[in-house]
Amino acid sequence: MKKSIKPNAVAYFELPVTDMKRAIAFYKVLFGFTFEFEILDGYEMAFFPLDESAHGITGALAKGDVYQPSHKGAILYFNTDDIDEVLAKASILGATILYPKTVNSEYGFTVAEIEDSEGNRIALKQIHTN
Repeated sequence: MKKSIKPNAVAYFELPVTDMKRAIAFYKVLFGFTFEFEILDGYEMAFFPLDESAHGITGALAKGDVYQPSHKGAILYFNTDDIDEVLAKASILGATILYPKTVNSEYGFTVAEIEDSEGNRIALKQIHTN
């Protein structure tokens, strides 16, 4: 009997925003993202870039009555090749550093956490390469 391959447990996320234009501008400057904008079921959605051939998940900035930015709950980790550059941009954008840059040599990565333009706690992750 052939064993089926299961996908990763998490497939998609929606990050709450209160000001869509401000949030799009924040993530565009911070990471260089471009967004596809749509209104779905009455909710404003700005979709993060998606490369279906790449590993990982994608999601959207989401605005509507059910979306409430928060420091509580799940924390999304955004990959970066240069955490120092992203933290510098975050400071210029007025983001608060919530968890300072921390190197984990044992597992080969560096992380930090910031507050985005909407009041969400998000994390940055840089994988160390040899």
